Amino acid sequence: MQPVLTAEQMRQVDQQASSSGTPAGQLVERAGTAVASEAVRLLGSGGTYGRRIVVVAGPGNNGADGRVAAALLDRRGARVRIVDARDAPSRLPEADLVIDAAFGTGFHGEYEAPDPGGALVLAVDIPTGVDADTGVASGGAVRAAVTVTFGAFKPGLLVGDGRVLSGRIRLAPIGLPVPGTEMCSTRLVEDADIAALVPPREWSSHKWKTAIAVVAGSPGMHGAPTFLSRAAMRAGAGMVRLGIPGASPEELPVSEAVSRVLPASGFDEAALDGLERCKALVLGPGLGTERPTRASVRRLVTKAPIPVVIDADGLTALGEEGTAAEVIDPRAAATVLTPHEGEFARLAGGPPGPDRITAVRRVAARTGAIVLLKGPSTIVADRTGRVLIAVAGTSRLATAGSGDVLSGVLGALIARGMAPLEAAGVAAHVHGRAAERGFAEGLVASDLPELVAAVLSEALAGHGLVGGALEPGAPGEVVGSLTGEVVDAG
Repeated sequence: MQPVLTAEQMRQVDQQASSSGTPAGQLVERAGTAVASEAVRLLGSGGTYGRRIVVVAGPGNNGADGRVAAALLDRRGARVRIVDARDAPSRLPEADLVIDAAFGTGFHGEYEAPDPGGALVLAVDIPTGVDADTGVASGGAVRAAVTVTFGAFKPGLLVGDGRVLSGRIRLAPIGLPVPGTEMCSTRLVEDADIAALVPPREWSSHKWKTAIAVVAGSPGMHGAPTFLSRAAMRAGAGMVRLGIPGASPEELPVSEAVSRVLPASGFDEAALDGLERCKALVLGPGLGTERPTRASVRRLVTKAPIPVVIDADGLTALGEEGTAAEVIDPRAAATVLTPHEGEFARLAGGPPGPDRITAVRRVAARTGAIVLLKGPSTIVADRTGRVLIAVAGTSRLATAGSGDVLSGVLGALIARGMAPLEAAGVAAHVHGRAAERGFAEGLVASDLPELVAAVLSEALAGHGLVGGALEPGAPGEVVGSLTGEVVDAG
């Protein structure tokens, strides 16, 4: 996983570099060189000679980086023009490439970017006008094709408006003393984390070793438990014990899951029978929200001796964060909540707002649960403040039942032995990668389980992910899919 540092944390890293004897000018030279290298790459086979490049340079280090890049590109024969960001025209001179080096991570307030006139835009560290910590952008913020960022990823590149406005992101280390991943409270999930964190099947494994229990569905509501169960099995659950409250035997879905009917009311006692043989419980989708159902959910969560993943109607049963905490706090095993934005608003008493990371941290601390907020960038936090960000999401997942699939994958990864926080982050990443392999139009939830199996199979076999997810032979790794890709160029 890659460290993700706030603007203040990056300032501390810069100060540490200075105090350790690394001249600021040396870091600027390295940053400017990284920007120039990316500019050459962007200009492509036509090369740089005679190409028109406009650099919008501000007064600080960001502008200094841009000026170094300008000098290097000038030496390569490009026709470079530097425009002062403080008095830039509303429309820039005609160019093949515009380098946005106006303001860096310390910028706050409104910014109206000059019109690049159709030229490609390369942003330095973060597109000007995007908040480095939240990803919130002013109305006139820069829209980049590529952003070269230094030292570590910033939250604003990965969430909110910044995720779209940053384009493809390249990470240039430039020798900054960035803390190790284990010392960072916020981290970005990468493709490599699938193989690094998901335990492989042991040669002596058996079905109960990675078994999960599922309590989901109700009479006439069989889609959710079916998607969930199939996804769990495709993600490595050796057995799925599926209980559907109130269903008749004839209604039980035909699948590899071991299905049984649970009482419509007071199903918690029946669901607890034999639960200790499973490694995780996934609870909630399709249960309904009637009062007896909500009571049964709360009793089941309280008494379950194993990790519990709660989604959909299970979240409604928990109520707001105060009442949810009453159920979660006494538990010895982990509890994972997987709300979409509307469910999060009910849980927290309001929507997450522009600073989604802080909002998820706050609910995790108040409930005592691991909270996974679904979205284009999925954010996972635990009660201690640790955060994982998964950016492999895609609008293809905006389809009924895709959240049920995610819950199944998450339950299976916990059953395979992953720590619940890491399981949640990796499950979201795998879920997004699976969707990228599916139909660009018309992807449905039932397509996803087999795609999940394909992603896991390739990662755990030791082969790089295909389909554009990795750059074979490149020194860095694609660690997420934004409008293009996120690349560690180190």
